[in-house]
Amino acid sequence: MKTLITGGAGYIGSTIASALIDKGHTPVLLDSLVVGPREFTKNRIFYEGDISNGKIIRKIFSDHRNIHCVIHCAALIVVPESVEHPYKYYKENVYKSLELFKNLLDMNCHRLIFSSSASIYDATENFKVTETSPLAANCPYARTKIMMENILEDFCDAYPLQGLSLRYFNPIGADPAFRSGPYKVNPSHLLGGLVEVASGRRPVMEINGIDWPTRDGSAIRDFIHVWDLAEAHVLALEKFDNLFTKEEPYCVINLGTQSGVTVKEFVKAFENVWGKELPKKETGPRPGDVIGAFANAEKAEKLLGWKIKKSLENGISDALTWDKEKVKFFSPNPS
Repeated sequence: MKTLITGGAGYIGSTIASALIDKGHTPVLLDSLVVGPREFTKNRIFYEGDISNGKIIRKIFSDHRNIHCVIHCAALIVVPESVEHPYKYYKENVYKSLELFKNLLDMNCHRLIFSSSASIYDATENFKVTETSPLAANCPYARTKIMMENILEDFCDAYPLQGLSLRYFNPIGADPAFRSGPYKVNPSHLLGGLVEVASGRRPVMEINGIDWPTRDGSAIRDFIHVWDLAEAHVLALEKFDNLFTKEEPYCVINLGTQSGVTVKEFVKAFENVWGKELPKKETGPRPGDVIGAFANAEKAEKLLGWKIKKSLENGISDALTWDKEKVKFFSPNPS
């Protein structure tokens, strides 16, 4: 099947593209390259442009009339940045997605998989959330995800469209074949910071927030290997038409490990894989930080036949290996 991936040069979008290729599917990538690197589009069908540009959407569907589905990954995702620059986030994540959805309908595209986020969940007593758990976004980034889920559901109710929102928890690691991986300088996420400290590019690891009501005071997360996440998209694509009824054209599925890990526990796991202790200090939470949650992923297993295959340690090890591989990957004159 041929599938359009918006944000196809990004960390997750490029990994999904690799997983699709490995399963015999053909990804078509659309990316503005404002964030994602061009290197991740090499030897792939690629269009450079903005997701809200109707002209480029028409061009893509004119060139590829057999596109079966769209996977919408394009978004800004840094929580503290969204607090500082909400206009930017609402414009990029909401307005441009709204235009994309309208343009896709104009092209008679009736299948859409949306990259949503576990950040939209409210805190629960045991931190485990199902797809029907209460929502309570605490930052502009998360609010953009709730808004887009609502818009997509409304579109599915009103127009000939079926929509699947996949709520990601915390992706880690890299493509196991190291075709892509994290690429941001000064990453804001936990594993990226730990890799920076281990490599000597950052002097100390800050543990943001130590007074949460968890077992050790640090926030709780559900760390899922990005390859498991990518393979879930392949299954979602292959089983897409069986997920809906005429009465229910919209569906939500959690993608997580069903296991909660605190930030301090993750740091310890990283040190075990790395083989030595890292310098670290405890600080207050950053703007927009939340206590966190982990997934009940029974629906993903039931509807997609999906289970995680890779461990927390696999994700850490792959991230460390990718950190060395990417130096050659991005070199203009690789030896």
